[in-house]
Amino acid sequence: MRIGIIVAMDKEFELLQGMHLPQHEVFLVKSGIGKVNAAIAAINLINQHHPDLVINSGVAGGIDTCLTIADLVIGTQTCYHDFYAGDVSDHLKELGFDQFIAADNHVVQVAKQITAGRDDVKFGLGCTGDQFITTKEALFQIKNKFAEALFVDMESNAIAHVCAKMQVPFVALRIISDTPWVDNHAEQYATFWSDAPKKNFELVKTILESL
Repeated sequence: MRIGIIVAMDKEFELLQGMHLPQHEVFLVKSGIGKVNAAIAAINLINQHHPDLVINSGVAGGIDTCLTIADLVIGTQTCYHDFYAGDVSDHLKELGFDQFIAADNHVVQVAKQITAGRDDVKFGLGCTGDQFITTKEALFQIKNKFAEALFVDMESNAIAHVCAKMQVPFVALRIISDTPWVDNHAEQYATFWSDAPKKNFELVKTILESL
């Protein structure tokens, strides 16, 4: 398989840069932070390398109390939490894209088999927006719109949107770096980067080795 992996930041890129998978051809891209950067990276990746699968890997904020720091989350669906175009009865028909974009089911099922029995891995909805969520108020605004949401980031659904348009399978695999409902949120994020992101690297590698 030809696998494209998109990350946003240097630290994420450095973790995955040394990945070696003899059975796959892997293309690693650093997009930069935010929806536009992520979409540009996805378009360029698909046009240049024609991957069979695109993965968005990196960190995310946990917005559900079932999550804690360094838990792993796999987005079965993604959406925009900061998109509003009025009262839309048929999102796909009126706006040209689904409100909830489904991840590739085969990859999700492989991930579920690999991580069966693990309490630190959760599957569910990821919400994307051009905001770094740092307050309880901002978190509750998202949860009021999408009660089932597990995590929030700034890139996943933009990449999913491009992949859906270009008919390329996609999945987001993220690790929780912070939980905005706690008082020491800034401290959480600052201390997270020492060892925890390696867990996400290992999950990505294990899933790809099983495809």
